[in-house]
Amino acid sequence: MTFEGFPDEGLVFYEGLEADNSKTYWTRNRQIYDASVRTPMQALLDELTGEFGVPKLFRPYRDVRFSNDKTPYKTHQGAVVNPDGRGAGAWYVQVSADGLMVAGGCWRLEPDQVARYRRAVADDVQGPRLRAEVNRLAAAGWTIDGERLVRVPAGFDREGDRADLLRHKTLHASRRWEPADWLHDRRALDEVRSAWRDLTALNAWLADNVGATTRESRARR
Repeated sequence: MTFEGFPDEGLVFYEGLEADNSKTYWTRNRQIYDASVRTPMQALLDELTGEFGVPKLFRPYRDVRFSNDKTPYKTHQGAVVNPDGRGAGAWYVQVSADGLMVAGGCWRLEPDQVARYRRAVADDVQGPRLRAEVNRLAAAGWTIDGERLVRVPAGFDREGDRADLLRHKTLHASRRWEPADWLHDRRALDEVRSAWRDLTALNAWLADNVGATTRESRARR
């Protein structure tokens, strides 16, 4: 199927879901979700697969087992591409009533990955490479975020120009667009593709320097 944009009905669907996050609303409007959210998202992903890898389309249902928020449905549709063998470094896209969001990087790292990340940031070759890439993305309008420690970990330079990066336990960049007419046509595909390409260097650095968990590496042997 060719991607032709996200219909406005999909964004309106999520506006309604934010107001009434119930099984009754979901059941009554499921056809709108399927036609105006899930189907166009899958079509968009299909057109990106050849360049970026096989995507995973997230389920619309929330996991409420360990959450105080018991609302049953997500108020957005997200998808991720995390190529096999790369470990850290993924692309993400999301549509909701707030518009379109794209992101890349890592959202969850195991202790062995965090340790490799910090060693790479402290390295005199790899550290400046990441510093330059993060600075470039920030200057281009990307929001740099991730889970952080309050202080730089012991044993690392607390005064250097990479001190802020050393505090990170995860690292990702994101960009958001509010609802606009172009979201309903093929320009949305162009924007996602261009944005993901802009994140390629960050993801490559994470794949090269952080990689997979020790458990994942052993499983592939």
